[in-house]
Amino acid sequence: MTNEPRKNAPAILASGLVLAAILFLLAAVYSSITIIQPGNVGVVFNRWSGALKTVGQGLAWRVPWVTQVQSYPVALRTYTMVRRSEEGAVQGDDSLDLPTKEGQHIRQDISVTYNTSQEKAADVFRAFRGAEIGDIESTFIRRTIITTAQNTAGQMSLTDLISNQRGQLQGQIQDNLQHEMNKMGFVVDKVNLGASHLPDAIEKQMQQKMAAQQEAQQAEYELQRQQTLAKAKVAEAEGDAQATLVKAKAQAEANKLLQESLTPLLIQNKSIDKWNGTLPQFTGGGAVPFLNLKDLGGGSGEGHSMAPGH
Repeated sequence: MTNEPRKNAPAILASGLVLAAILFLLAAVYSSITIIQPGNVGVVFNRWSGALKTVGQGLAWRVPWVTQVQSYPVALRTYTMVRRSEEGAVQGDDSLDLPTKEGQHIRQDISVTYNTSQEKAADVFRAFRGAEIGDIESTFIRRTIITTAQNTAGQMSLTDLISNQRGQLQGQIQDNLQHEMNKMGFVVDKVNLGASHLPDAIEKQMQQKMAAQQEAQQAEYELQRQQTLAKAKVAEAEGDAQATLVKAKAQAEANKLLQESLTPLLIQNKSIDKWNGTLPQFTGGGAVPFLNLKDLGGGSGEGHSMAPGH
């Protein structure tokens, strides 16, 4: 019985070697496969020849200990630097410290959306020696954002930074950042400036200035309103005067036409039309008026004269 284990030892050893070979083969196959996730591009680096090759998403084959595969995002990716601790790449207050040309400082939230240029993915691998994108973000991309934003803001006044030229500042940072990051194989899609955080003293000064501007605007509005009302009253008075003048001219013209149309005979006829047939009574000693009945068209055609009391 003592010889049986010795007889089985070669078989056990052979089984162990087969199992080890299988495990080694499985490990070799597993280590030869790298999965490039959707939205990424892979770069295959040959350590022996130094050659670089770009591959798309899916399975990427490599030779263990000979080739290295690194993936970089071609889908949009956002790096955020804000004050709120629950957001951003770094915990705590990670907002930018921006200087102004007056020497004052404000804290500024910023986010940068970018991706890796698929055509330059090999250049990114070469420039950063195969580093992962997270390491590149925490070093090169972070420093580039800070430097570019500070250099751009330092040429503008405080008022421009937070109000008048804020859009221009954002566009200028994006252009400058695009220029710097494109050198290293990255494409900037969008720079977004979030909230601006002012020191208490500066914020109080800005509030006072804004209040004064609002008061001045209200005073200007009130002045314009009064001027408009005054002009309206003047226009109304001029309109009334013009209407009165037109009415007077029309009345004068009518009087002129009426005067030209009034002949002595017409006046006499109008008087007769209004006479009720009763002769006037006189108590004085003046002359008694006579009516020419012929002119009145009465009688038989002969002239008669009538006087009261005869």
